[in-house]
Amino acid sequence: MMLVALLAAYTQVPPPPYYPHHEMPRQLLSWSAGEVRCDGLPVTVTGLRQPSVELLWGAGQTRASATLVFALDPTGRPTSIRPEAKEVAPSADLAPALAASRFAAGASRTNCAITYTPRIAPLAEAAIADLIAYTLAPDNGTMPQEGWDRVRLAGTCLDLPRPEALLRALPDFRNISATPGARDWTMVRYDTDARGRPRGTHVIHGTGNPALDAAAMSATRASRFTGGARTGCQYPYWLRPAKLVAPELSEAARAAKDGPDCPHRPAFLTPPRLTFPEPYRRRMIEGWAVIRFDVAPWGEIGHLSVVASEPTADFGSQAIIVMRSATLPPSDHGRSGCVDRVRFVMGPDDMPDPSGPPRPSY
Repeated sequence: MMLVALLAAYTQVPPPPYYPHHEMPRQLLSWSAGEVRCDGLPVTVTGLRQPSVELLWGAGQTRASATLVFALDPTGRPTSIRPEAKEVAPSADLAPALAASRFAAGASRTNCAITYTPRIAPLAEAAIADLIAYTLAPDNGTMPQEGWDRVRLAGTCLDLPRPEALLRALPDFRNISATPGARDWTMVRYDTDARGRPRGTHVIHGTGNPALDAAAMSATRASRFTGGARTGCQYPYWLRPAKLVAPELSEAARAAKDGPDCPHRPAFLTPPRLTFPEPYRRRMIEGWAVIRFDVAPWGEIGHLSVVASEPTADFGSQAIIVMRSATLPPSDHGRSGCVDRVRFVMGPDDMPDPSGPPRPSY
């Protein structure tokens, strides 16, 4: 009996310790752009695209302001975009947002700069439009309930049983002009009558695309729902970006050739793994880079550097990653001063929305 008791004592597992649960606070990060100057003179903005909002986890989060330097071509398109400081930008979407922006046309300008200032707000204080924008592209995790509670309207639309769409009309997106490099969206508010017909339709938030706003309201009016009379309903419609093609090759890019120590370069033994930089894929922004590199006798590529890249330095960084994944056939002495171009080209225009579908239950 003593042996049995001892064995039982040694085989009993103590209960796990109790730790009180505290939900990690979440905050929303957005960015505001300062004045744009080129050679010290202010520049007129004709279409400034906002960087995407981000969900931050944990209290006490901070971000530094970031200044980007760039040039403007005669059409007002930003080129040669790069951070002023060598540190990594505090948001991966700052340079892509600037690349999609537009300024007054005129002569080419250089020595341009813009500073983005962060705004970090608790979900209880974040702008409603920013909260909605995040739910449409939740790249940093699911929106917490606190955020959804602020996005959803007061009313009976979400009371159980929730109304279901008997007919969800959609705009003819083919006839709506999309914004190059920027995803447009609109949130339509409406009530329904006893027969499930939308009433009082109007736009409450969005990116300000008039054609999308009008088409979204028409689609909402044509929709039909179950559930009888309801108040405080809303639904988002969104339009993928129009493809923003890369700038033309610069003179430096066209002039870059294999050097005398890179003669008769053969085809790749291992082709480069072509991967598109994700922030630019979401915005459908194309680019290119010219890379100079050496090749070891065993075929490994090294000593990579960027000769030129457009519209941002990010395409040069990504091109280095692409080229580093390749190998050439072994040779007796290796090669140096080799040059190659990497083009980042989107698929056909009928490709699926690169940002994916929005999250329902608004």
